Amino acid sequence: MATITKNYTVDGMTCEHCKASVEEEIGEIVGVTSVEAELATGRVTVTGEDVQDDAVADAVTEAGYSVRA
Repeated sequence: MATITKNYTVDGMTCEHCKASVEEEIGEIVGVTSVEAELATGRVTVTGEDVQDDAVADAVTEAGYSVRA
């Protein structure tokens, strides 16, 4: 399977703890190899194999935030 990179916008991240929570939850998704969140913009870049938008949305919701593709 090919590695892909997807970008999302996460609403509600206001501090380093928020950023770390989002990165940790998304990082637990099977197939995800890299997660990088930018606190200032809310942009989250996810890299991995077969990254599913609904799995990312569920992880972000679990962390307590909302996501836009």
